[in-house]
Amino acid sequence: VTFSFFDFVRCDLDIKSNSSSHHTELYGEERLIVRRGQPFNIILHLKPGSGEFKPEAAGFTFTVETGTLPVCKACMFMRSTVDTEWSASATHDPSGNTLSVSISSSPNAPIGRYSLTLDQEGQTTSLGEFILLFNAWCPSDAVYMKSNTKKQEYVLAQHGQVYRGTHKRIKGLCWNFGQFDPSILDICLTILDANPKFAADADKDCSARRNPIYVTRVISAMINSNDDRGVLVGNWGEVTDGVHPGRWMGSGDILRQWAESGPVRYGQCWVFAAVACTVSRALGIPCRVVTNFGSAHDTDANLIIENVYNVDGEKISRDSVWNFHVWVDSWMTRPDLGSEFDGWQTSDPTPQERSDGVFCCGPAPLKAIREGELTKKYDTPFIFAEVNADVVDLVQRSSGETVKFAGSTTSVGRSISTKAVGSDERWDITHQYKYPEGSKEERKVFEKAQHNNKLQQQGEEPSLRLKIKLADNMIVGKDFEVSAVLTNNCTVAKTCTLMFMARAVGYNATRGQGIEFVTDIVEVAPGEGYRVSLGIDYKHYGPVITSDRLIQLSAVATDKQTRDYFKAEKTIVLDEPEIEIELVGELKVKRSVTAQLTLLNTLPERLRDCSFTIEGVGLTDGKPITENIGTVEAKQEAKASISFIPTSVGSSKLLVNFDSDKLKNIRSFINVVVEK
Repeated sequence: VTFSFFDFVRCDLDIKSNSSSHHTELYGEERLIVRRGQPFNIILHLKPGSGEFKPEAAGFTFTVETGTLPVCKACMFMRSTVDTEWSASATHDPSGNTLSVSISSSPNAPIGRYSLTLDQEGQTTSLGEFILLFNAWCPSDAVYMKSNTKKQEYVLAQHGQVYRGTHKRIKGLCWNFGQFDPSILDICLTILDANPKFAADADKDCSARRNPIYVTRVISAMINSNDDRGVLVGNWGEVTDGVHPGRWMGSGDILRQWAESGPVRYGQCWVFAAVACTVSRALGIPCRVVTNFGSAHDTDANLIIENVYNVDGEKISRDSVWNFHVWVDSWMTRPDLGSEFDGWQTSDPTPQERSDGVFCCGPAPLKAIREGELTKKYDTPFIFAEVNADVVDLVQRSSGETVKFAGSTTSVGRSISTKAVGSDERWDITHQYKYPEGSKEERKVFEKAQHNNKLQQQGEEPSLRLKIKLADNMIVGKDFEVSAVLTNNCTVAKTCTLMFMARAVGYNATRGQGIEFVTDIVEVAPGEGYRVSLGIDYKHYGPVITSDRLIQLSAVATDKQTRDYFKAEKTIVLDEPEIEIELVGELKVKRSVTAQLTLLNTLPERLRDCSFTIEGVGLTDGKPITENIGTVEAKQEAKASISFIPTSVGSSKLLVNFDSDKLKNIRSFINVVVEK
């Protein structure tokens, strides 16, 4: 007996088997989550006595729909179709009790929430719902990535390193991406629905979600809240409400807060980037967090950072070079530009400049950035300047005349860093963004990008040279001494005004309050040098430095005969005390273990409102655990014991943060392995 209409008892979405074959088991087994361009199976349990199933006689259709309207309706008759469309095939179990249906999604289907229905001669039955993601394992998907180890790193890894500091003092910050934590995928899909383009035209927006270029651009806009009710509010000043950006240890807490109550206060560039990485990986787009040291912010789009100073050494121009800036690279093809621009694409969710009227940036192909192809979408000129702008230093004299006195072609775009594949080591990827500094290729690319707006280089050795020298062991809380050395390379003596100053500074080059200042009129003999020292005492820098713990040193010399101007700058990253972490108890699932935490207060004063916070994927149930310990006296140890119960087997990282009123956001982590 054959049949074209049949009754079934229930539909089994075969979640466990599908999750394993689609690399989605880490999302859990509560619902079906699959990747596009790859078959998944469902099992229809038939009523007893059903006849033999004949595909050629079948008269039914499977329909998938996504979006608020059926903007993506795919009817799948029981016949073979081309592999770029949705299709289905069925197998009748010999026992006659089940019908196994293999459904193949299009590798170009929109991602998102789907419903699955069965239509038998006009009678419609709901079979369930599923979520469809981008598929880095599918060669026909735009985000396909050949290397399995890279897919493990850029799609499946739940921890990463975010690099901060300066190019000479780079420090990794461990981050919990947590893209597989409960509720995170739903929140990421809600972010797409909250984007203004969805409100303007839901049909068009849902259909456009087939394109990772479009989705990445939406993510870039929605991680900041400048134009909408996006995830994070930026704050680069004093924090009097909300959470200081340095306190966040992972993306999960931020995303859950956003889902509950809207834009979260606050974030800075590394937080924006890390959250964007979480959302991208959750949706299936391979993604990495990238730090650019010496990152230029070119406000007038001329590819030159013009630092204009007054005669007292104070900067009076808007262009700036940040100590570091963090963004993300996402992996995808670029059919809109040509296959030569496939691969990593830079996007930046930190709100800096508008793009098409919205605070977003990218995706821009690394190939276009490296080759100076600034007409390629999106926002390539801005990102090119961030990594490859030239710097010109000018002084504005009291007469109003502006005179160039120095410049650099190498100070922007240094030690561009990301986490290495499969380890916690730093990987320098500067070569992926630019040719070696000073090489013929790099200069050629810059000149092409600049469109003949060439920077004139100084042709002769300066007559005077300024250099700043630092002390060893510059630990926050300690007093130390720095010096500026003025060397006379001329054959005659030089009389100069010499100023040496220290001030607090933010990582984004925001200038804070002054700390120390000395000025003198000095005479330097030919071939000799003159040293001026500056005492940097905690009682002066402690109250004014930010949680970045940065101090900018500036030395300025003016030749009284020629009125030539010379300047040297250096940024200090103060060392911080280390957190000691010791685990007491066996690391086993559903068994309590205690983290014993210790930190030495290196400051010469009492710390108030002290706390330790721990967080770990599969360790703390997706949420941070905080222990408040009150006050800690000067030079004494802060101690805490925090218990947690691991929920998942396997490797993870336990992140620890110490915070107080004066010593903020001290971070550490340890690798752990949880056993059954």
